[in-house]
Amino acid sequence: MWERVKHMLIKEFIQILRDPRMKAVIFLMPVIQLLVFGYAVTTDVRDVATGVYDLDNSAVSRELIARFEKSGYFDIVARIEDPAHARDLIDRGAVRAILQVNKGFGNDLRAGRTARLQIVVDGTDSNTAGIVLDYSSRIAGRFAEKVLVTRYARLRGKSVEPGRVELRTRAWFNENLESRNFYVPGVIAIIVMLITLMLTSMAVVREKEIGTMEQILVTPIAPTEFILGKTLPFALIGFADVILITVIGVFWFDVPIRGSLLLLFVATALYLMTTLGVGLLISTVSETQQQAMMSTFFFYFPAVLLSGFMFPIENMPEAIQ
Repeated sequence: MWERVKHMLIKEFIQILRDPRMKAVIFLMPVIQLLVFGYAVTTDVRDVATGVYDLDNSAVSRELIARFEKSGYFDIVARIEDPAHARDLIDRGAVRAILQVNKGFGNDLRAGRTARLQIVVDGTDSNTAGIVLDYSSRIAGRFAEKVLVTRYARLRGKSVEPGRVELRTRAWFNENLESRNFYVPGVIAIIVMLITLMLTSMAVVREKEIGTMEQILVTPIAPTEFILGKTLPFALIGFADVILITVIGVFWFDVPIRGSLLLLFVATALYLMTTLGVGLLISTVSETQQQAMMSTFFFYFPAVLLSGFMFPIENMPEAIQ
């Protein structure tokens, strides 16, 4: 049995590695995808292009605007003159947020009245808009706290150190909350799934197209041996890609490995069994390589979207979960 499987393995590797384009797909494409996704896929929001519409133009409003600018989250790129100008900036995508300080803002604060401040965000990207609103609320809240303390101290006639509730937070496993520590491992899984699906889905259908399937069927090879001979090469390639991409993730993106490498490879083996199984199913039911490729992408995109890589599974409807 294993002698026949070995010959199938050799045949598959010869077919795969003699094509320079296939070698590029196996070894070069995963590296390029990891580099692109590793830098592009992030939820960190900084230097948001912001326009300022200061109707108050007081020392208090200028101090508030300076706080937004010095936070590192907002980049003041425009001074707005009228509401039409603000709408135009948002429509053109020149700014992602607008900070509007209403007239009388400083006087209302000094008098102890409610001072109104407006933040307008571009909601086309709901994730970024939510983060920007959260940043804005924190900055405005701290500024209001400082103003209240100063006013209270002035009324008392002496300096006052207000009581505070100190919240100490601790994030486990990703102490600095760097998004790449979450996304790079996810990208590794997605790339491996794509590569193994593409290669395996072409395995059987290629034999049909070039007319060698009939020759294989008349040989003494058993169906189990045929399946092993078709899937084991791509399993080995999948492991090689996992090792290659993991090394790049650790040494290029500084993503730490703090768990068991043995557990990682055992989980990878289980994961590859699913992707290779789906790829083999697609290859078996397809009649042409083009049909197999279309079926692969039909499966691939929902699998990525529903995997929890982009959206938390807990937020999905129970039926989808």
